Amino acid sequence: MADKNRVGWYWKRLRDMSVSDIVGRAGSTAAQVVGRYRGAVPVPPFRLDRTGARWLLPEVSAEGDFMGVADEVMSGHWRVLALDQAPLGLPPDWNCNPLDGEHFPLNDGRTLSRREDGSGDIKYLWTLNRHRELVSLGLAWRKTGCRDYLDAIGVLMSDWLEKSPYPHGPNWSSAVEVALRLMNWATVWQLIGGPNSALFAEPVGKVLRSDWLGSVWRHAEFIQAHLSRPASAGSDRLGELAGLYVAGATWPYWSQAKVWRATGRDGLEQEVPRQISADGVVLEHSMAAQRMTWDVLSIAALAARATGREFSHALGCRLEAMAEYVAAVMDTGGNVPQFGDSDDGDALGLGQAAGGCAYRSMLATGALLFSRPAFARKAGMLDPRTRWLMGVDAARQFNLLLLKAFPSTLRTAFPEGGVYVLGAHLDTPLEWRIVADAGALGAGAMAEHGHADALSFTLSVSGREFLVDPGSGTYHGQRAWRDAFRSTALHNTLVIGSEDQAVSGGRFLWKRKYAVSVIRWESDADGDVLVAEHDGYRRLSGKPVHRRTWSFDRKTDSLSVRDEVIATMPQLVTLCWHFGEDCLVARSTKGVAVHNGPVRVDMVLPSGGDVSILQASEQPFAGWISRTYDRRVPATTVTWRGTLSPGDVLETEFRKG
Repeated sequence: MADKNRVGWYWKRLRDMSVSDIVGRAGSTAAQVVGRYRGAVPVPPFRLDRTGARWLLPEVSAEGDFMGVADEVMSGHWRVLALDQAPLGLPPDWNCNPLDGEHFPLNDGRTLSRREDGSGDIKYLWTLNRHRELVSLGLAWRKTGCRDYLDAIGVLMSDWLEKSPYPHGPNWSSAVEVALRLMNWATVWQLIGGPNSALFAEPVGKVLRSDWLGSVWRHAEFIQAHLSRPASAGSDRLGELAGLYVAGATWPYWSQAKVWRATGRDGLEQEVPRQISADGVVLEHSMAAQRMTWDVLSIAALAARATGREFSHALGCRLEAMAEYVAAVMDTGGNVPQFGDSDDGDALGLGQAAGGCAYRSMLATGALLFSRPAFARKAGMLDPRTRWLMGVDAARQFNLLLLKAFPSTLRTAFPEGGVYVLGAHLDTPLEWRIVADAGALGAGAMAEHGHADALSFTLSVSGREFLVDPGSGTYHGQRAWRDAFRSTALHNTLVIGSEDQAVSGGRFLWKRKYAVSVIRWESDADGDVLVAEHDGYRRLSGKPVHRRTWSFDRKTDSLSVRDEVIATMPQLVTLCWHFGEDCLVARSTKGVAVHNGPVRVDMVLPSGGDVSILQASEQPFAGWISRTYDRRVPATTVTWRGTLSPGDVLETEFRKG
């Protein structure tokens, strides 16, 4: 079975590749094989008389969670995804998975494959080896001047360089992970003072500097040699190109640095329009990918600015549009829908204040990059991460933007990305915000980070979440979790029979996808109307097509959701409604009453059918939400189940109680 799955994975990938992609991949693979047998090329001498770009402008007065993280690391405790303060030591075992203790041998990392179902969750090991915690140590050093933090960086770097020799072990198995580690190293390098850092003052420090720079060269050349092909439509390629560019800008100590910058720049200029719609939606259809992609692209843009040669205006417009999309879907409480896969993947360890919101931070940085008062208003405040990135004048500039901010004029329709915002009183305490998903399953033939969530939506009132996207759970943990969180039944949409809208072929593979068509979109003073349908169920008997109509009435602040199935025979259907973990759900005379704090929403269900209220159920899998990777907590799911004949319409209404 494993062999069949592997063959299917490669076939789907091959189908999505152009002839040039296939030829390019074959050439890259051949070069890699030759390289393994030829051995490593010696690292050329570095030239420290060449000055690297200073794209980090630290504000030493900035507060944040970095001090707590730094002190935890000093005591040998690490935050790794669902593991909080894991006692991994100083230094940790870099080749041991902190989740389950699996130790990886120092084989050629380029031959490591983690696609099979029986493999452990290597994401924990990769996250540890991104070295975001070293950035926290660098911030603590800049903030306090305490030499202990600087020395800890030296200890960790020396140990990692010894224990992870190129190209051996799991830390040389993924080009994007190599790129993210390199971006964190570039941040640390600037924080500690570059090649003239006090860390390198003694003879042992000079040895560390030489070894570190040698590994930098190895990292960049590894990315150059193992770039994901353009057919790999995921955001990994963007991360690799951004990391390569940042390396060339930060460490111009070799002639190859010009090649790294050129490859990174040209690749990003070509790839960004392929992977990000003109209205700013990452086509993987994942909010986590939206944030991660913004992180790497914004850092690369800052690095380019520091070199005196910025990226194109077109790329800047896509970056600005990405921030506008996040601002548009974010409710007044700072919540964003968890569309698609979510993996807590921060690119850099600059961090937030304890309890901070990564998406508000994104908007704060975007406000300063693009002089957008609307972004500053949605961000609400200038966070520590933005202060570190934008420098000592950031606070003054941000406050000036706040003075210019007016009630939201952000767009509400993102037709290329397939997302629409309905509601009233947006960005006020009386807000009703509905974010409807009328987009594709995901990017590329595999749509690997998409969920079967066509025509799903979220609902928040007064900044409090009611209907939510339950998230992702895990990628590589229990297969049942992975399948459930990707399924149609775990989204606020209609299920026909007990089938998913798309056919899964594995953890990161959809064998049969759907197409979504938007039939009507209207927005005026009276309200919003969105009509859309998808064909994911046409493979079933009767060839059913699900059509949904959202109608929001601004006079009454009420939402009507009409569902119909266009088919040649009756269909057994289930309406699924997933509420946030803070919601209290109870039956009422016409449906259910839902409380989230002081706010109440009444849901009027269709007549007939069987209604169930489920919490923390595994048979069926319902009543769960995953806010962070590899964690789930109980929530409430309401289902309506019945038979829908051709011409029948199910109407569900949401009103403020």
